[in-house]
Amino acid sequence: MVEFMDSIPAARAAAQAHHHGPVRTVPRSAVPAVTDPRAAQVRRYESGQLVWRVQCGDMINRERCVTVLVQDDQVVLVGPPGETARLTAGQLGQLRAALNEAAKLTER
Repeated sequence: MVEFMDSIPAARAAAQAHHHGPVRTVPRSAVPAVTDPRAAQVRRYESGQLVWRVQCGDMINRERCVTVLVQDDQVVLVGPPGETARLTAGQLGQLRAALNEAAKLTER
């Protein structure tokens, strides 16, 4: 299994370049108590930042990931750099659950 750990700093830099604001650090207590287990499988804290990483593939079947994070009360969706993300039905369910959780955090 391949982890794309460097995409979060890139996501932060890209998001900051577009919004000129800091990445919002979400305290663990802010995560909704009732969560979709599909989102729980892909949710983690990296350097204090809550992120969801959904594994996917690209057009030639290389492993990639789609990242979801919250910044300035907005949901940021980061796809593979310069790539197309192909998701199975299960991966799409994980992405949908992650987006729903992130959206709930922006409503607070």
